[in-house]
Amino acid sequence: MNLTGLHFLLTYRCTSECDHCFVWGSPNQQGVFTLERIEQVLDQARELGTIEWVFFEGGEPFLFHPILVRGVHAAAARSFQVGVVTNGYWATTAADARAWLEPLAGQLNSLSVSTDELHYEERVSSEAHHVLEASKALGIPADMILCDLPDGVGSAPRRGEPVEGGPIMYRGRAAVKLAAKAPATAWNTFDECPHEELDDPGRMHLDPLGNLHLCQGIIVGNLFERPLKEIVRGYKPKQHPIVGPLLKGGPAELVRHYGIAHADAYADACHLCYSSRVALRPRFGDVLGPGQMYGEGLA
Repeated sequence: MNLTGLHFLLTYRCTSECDHCFVWGSPNQQGVFTLERIEQVLDQARELGTIEWVFFEGGEPFLFHPILVRGVHAAAARSFQVGVVTNGYWATTAADARAWLEPLAGQLNSLSVSTDELHYEERVSSEAHHVLEASKALGIPADMILCDLPDGVGSAPRRGEPVEGGPIMYRGRAAVKLAAKAPATAWNTFDECPHEELDDPGRMHLDPLGNLHLCQGIIVGNLFERPLKEIVRGYKPKQHPIVGPLLKGGPAELVRHYGIAHADAYADACHLCYSSRVALRPRFGDVLGPGQMYGEGLA
């Protein structure tokens, strides 16, 4: 596995409960990285020797601004390229946005602000404009992530690449809240994972509980229990109870392999995969979790 990107889910908590959120972000979510844990993981990432990019995401990472700033500086000090993804709730004016961003100037290689009608009442929010204006003044490379409303499946991003907007993927809260609004396709046509390189992932997400995710909710190990280098080098995708069937024939094969009850049609491959994983969680809770990724305890 040539793992080059590590994405910290700094927290599951968020200011919003967007209907298209992969991780069920919410003010009521639990789970926050400590600075000590961030430092430990960054040391493990440096020891692995292949990590180039470190991202801080959420939830909403700016909710824990001092920890975010220290984490970004710690990653930059270890010679990683560093990015942050935010909803920009804090950018009430351009001047205020600059105050929030000044401690990150000279440290960030990428700042992305999510904005669309599912985040705000307008496609490009005033907060997003303020973030971009302040970032430009501070020399921070910044862009926007915009997702389309659920009026069609659309084209998928390149497999294994970070999500930078475009059509909604119906996993997480989107599978529950939005999938019914999208055109449906026969379940047995979803014969591959269109988004992730599951056999040789270039990036993975790490949550505050230490879980290392191939895709949100599919765990390959826990960094608080085993070192990153050990997890990466010991990864055997075909032997993983979820990844194995997905590699063989996508979400449709996952359904067939475990005899999962299913509907006739789904919004996309993510919708079928996520629905199947929900059904399999009682059996494979160690690799399908944590509860935060499946909306446990949230409406």
